[in-house]
Amino acid sequence: MRPKSISTTENPDDQDLPDRPSKSQRKRDAHVLQDIGTQLVALSAEQIKRIDMPENLRTAITEAQRTRSHEGLRRQMQYVGKVMRGIDTAPLTEALDAIHGRSARAVAREQMLERMRERLIADELVLGDIAAQWPGADLTHLRTLRRNVLRERELNKPPRAFREIFRVLRQLDNAQSGEDDIEPEQDENDDE
Repeated sequence: MRPKSISTTENPDDQDLPDRPSKSQRKRDAHVLQDIGTQLVALSAEQIKRIDMPENLRTAITEAQRTRSHEGLRRQMQYVGKVMRGIDTAPLTEALDAIHGRSARAVAREQMLERMRERLIADELVLGDIAAQWPGADLTHLRTLRRNVLRERELNKPPRAFREIFRVLRQLDNAQSGEDDIEPEQDENDDE
């Protein structure tokens, strides 16, 4: 009788080892953390204050922003990545998406404001809805902007008043929700 050969895949000791990510997966994860860290360092001090994060990460980001030498910045960014390895980055990603205007909530809000703008341009009576939703709204200014939009369209001029209505509505909504008026990096759909 021949002795049974044991293959490496049938080794019973292998089942006790936890599944660890491959070296390639660890590198990909490190690159994702590095990208998040780079985005955080690019934010203003005011934006960083509004993001909920551990104090050691906030300090590391602040130090990276103050670093002027290329090599010093590279080392500090590595440190930011190291600090981020120990925390949940999902809230940071959501905050960055909101700042950059990519979160689902921010997109829904922008679309609501765009619909309100279109309704206002179509019918002046929508000013009553705007007054109900945002009591501090300057209805006279919005009425003037609406007339300017209609005139711009009639004369085929650039849509300046069209864009201004959106900005006014965004400021009203931001004031109501207590947010600063920081426009997302992406431009709203003002090609009409």
